[in-house]
Amino acid sequence: METTGMRERLDEAIRLREEGRAKQDQAILGQARTLLLELGKVYPDNSEITFQLAVAHDNLGLEHESIPYYLRALAQGLTGPDLERAYLGLGSTYRGLGEYEKAEETLRRGVKDFPHNRALQIFLAMTLYNRQQYKEAMELALMNLLETTSDEKLQYFKRPLLYYAQHLDETE
Repeated sequence: METTGMRERLDEAIRLREEGRAKQDQAILGQARTLLLELGKVYPDNSEITFQLAVAHDNLGLEHESIPYYLRALAQGLTGPDLERAYLGLGSTYRGLGEYEKAEETLRRGVKDFPHNRALQIFLAMTLYNRQQYKEAMELALMNLLETTSDEKLQYFKRPLLYYAQHLDETE
């Protein structure tokens, strides 16, 4: 299969996966998975196809099956937005399965590489909560809330709240 045909088939699989996810339609997601599995057999070393296989499995609720695909895509040198999404997908999958240590390690790597991704930060905050690291979890959650909210009352108190978010245990 030539590269142009591969790209067209991969784009179609991505379109199907995104449509299936948006509509919560298992049949469409299954079509995407089937197409991606076929592409994965022909192009086993293609990190983008491997990554899309991970996401398709995740979208289908096959979290355990998605993990090896995420790990392989990372090992294959995934880059850019797909790498950012892979950290999020793998980290949140580990968290959802109760593998909090692996989730924290994955999400911390993601936050380090993509420090402006708030979804990574919030999934990390939830994981830290699960690991009973409450102070850091609250700090991350509060900082993200205060940096993104348009709520007038929170904006009015933003400066002291930002301070307190980083000094939760301090009293006067």
